[in-house]
Amino acid sequence: MATSTDAVTQIGIQDFLKILVAQLGNQDPLKPMDNTEFVTQLAQFTSLQQTQEMNDKLGSLLTAQASMQSVGLLGKTVDVRTETGATANGRVTALSFTSGSPRLTVDAGNGRFVTDISLAEVTAVK
Repeated sequence: MATSTDAVTQIGIQDFLKILVAQLGNQDPLKPMDNTEFVTQLAQFTSLQQTQEMNDKLGSLLTAQASMQSVGLLGKTVDVRTETGATANGRVTALSFTSGSPRLTVDAGNGRFVTDISLAEVTAVK
């Protein structure tokens, strides 16, 4: 579950400084911008950048937590919601990763396996 911003919409410090220099170059010399306005813009940009970095790290942490949680389900009996909306019950026999997201395989008995189950589809662990 990585939730990262699109590279096209992400602005870096160099881009911000270019915009700031353009503002300085195009300002009215008789009515210059206040210094506190520049400091405020820089502080807002820094705060935004730190928030984006924190979101990226939080996404990585959640992915790692989901991975560890899914490993802990191996061999456990679980109830899962299937694609049809029904509930299946069985033992978790396998774990795979699709796009960094853990997917479970549940042995529902009688040779029937429910595959590609996300952690969100697990409704109970027994």
